[in-house]
Order: sequence, then structure tokens, then C-alpha cells
Amino acid sequence: MWTHFEPVHAVTYFHPRARAAYEAVGLRGYWRGYFAGRSAPLGPTEAAPVVAAFFSFAPHMVTRALPAVWRLVTPEEALRARLTGAVQALAELTYELPEGHLAEAAGLLETAARAAQPAGRVLGAANAALPAAEYPLARLWQAATTLREHRGDGHVAALVAAGLDPVETLAWKVADGMAPVNLLGRGWSEEQWRAAAGRLAERNWLTPDGEPTGHGRAAFRAVEDATDLAAIHPWRALGADRAGRLRELLEPIARAGHTVIPPGSPIGLPPLPA
Repeated sequence: MWTHFEPVHAVTYFHPRARAAYEAVGLRGYWRGYFAGRSAPLGPTEAAPVVAAFFSFAPHMVTRALPAVWRLVTPEEALRARLTGAVQALAELTYELPEGHLAEAAGLLETAARAAQPAGRVLGAANAALPAAEYPLARLWQAATTLREHRGDGHVAALVAAGLDPVETLAWKVADGMAPVNLLGRGWSEEQWRAAAGRLAERNWLTPDGEPTGHGRAAFRAVEDATDLAAIHPWRALGADRAGRLRELLEPIARAGHTVIPPGSPIGLPPLPA
């Protein structure tokens, strides 16, 4: 299900309509919009909780944006810009789909999102507590975002339980095929990257020349399995038949979303089957 709802959410990071919506309220530069929009459900927070919740960013990346962005916009303004840009992006990508298709998908995805358990899920719970959206595309995106952050909170917990710090996690993903620019783009230096790769080699996750080992692949697969298990409750609540129907409805929307997600992005989405 993650492979089908994540592309719905991810338009907010990659579609030009989303960036334009942030710029329209005074958040110029990609990272101002990113940090303001994604952290806005938490309120006008300082950097420290966002460093913890977002996990993969070097602290200086966050402190450069927060709390300074709240002098430019309020969290409420950032949330409106976030939703406006996402809806405009999805409208452009799904204009051929009938409204009934989108409304049914939104309804099922909302049912799943309402069943997401908030305990221990800071970003998931904050997004779940936002006022309900009104129109199908807004409802669809908001539900996808709640489920995405709910799953992400569980993923961070699984990474911490596996003893991985943020730069080690990214260094592992780069070794496993993610574009290296995404590691440097999150504020970690090449020196920190090399040190993290060295620690992974000491733990037998990587070979001395930086290739993934069988042990490393099995250990990270366990992280992914723990993430999936922690995120399964909404789908059990929805039930197999409705989840299957939702997957069918999301398929063309997810394929459209994939067209704006760059290859090798840190999201790590696999391609949808042909």
C-alpha cells in the first residue's frame, strides 16, 4: 500500500506547482518551503523536535530554516500553501480521472488514515489532527500524508532500534543504490559520510570497499519488515477487500505521481509493476 499512497503525498516535494505555492506566501528557496510545510502540523516549533522527527537531516540544515521561517509565515499559512500546491499538482496529474474515482479513493484512504494509531507517532498524529479537507483531491492528499508520516514515524523507530544513526542510514542507502547527491543534500559532509561507511563496515553491513554485505542486506530487510509491521493496523482495519479496491483506485494516481519523482530520490520508492 505504501508504494501506492506515497507517490500521492510526494508531489508536494517535486511538482513545480507545490514549490510555487510556497513561494507565493513568501517561502522562497526549496528548503524553506520543505521545512515550513512539513513541520507546520507541529505548530511554530523550534528546530530540535524537527531534527529528531525528520531524522535524516544534519542539524544545521534544520536550524538554518527553523524557527526563522515563522517570521515569514504562520504554520496555518504554511499548511494552506502546502495543501494548495499539492492539490494543484494532483489536479494537473489526474485531470483525466472522473471525480467519482477520486472521491471513492479519498474515502477509502481516509478510512485507513482514521484507523492509524497515534501513540509514539509524532508526525503522523499531528497530521491526523488537522481539520478535515473538503474536496476529493485535498482529502486524498491529506489522508495519504497522514499515513505516510505515520509509517515514517515507525520507520525512524525501527532504524533507531537497529542502532543506525541518520548519516549511517543514508550511507547504507547510497551503498545500496541511492544517488549520492541525496546524502550531501541533507547536509552531511563527505567526511561524515566516509566515517559512517567505516562504522557500517566495522559492523559487517558493508565490505571494506563499500559494497553491501549479505548481513547488511538481511539486517536492513529486518528494519523494513519492522516498519511494515508497525504500519499494518490501518490496512487490517480497512480489510482485504476494501484495501484491494483502494489499491486499484490509487494505481493510476500513483503512476502519475511517479512521473515527477526523480530517479534515485531518497524516498526510495520502487517502480510500480508494469
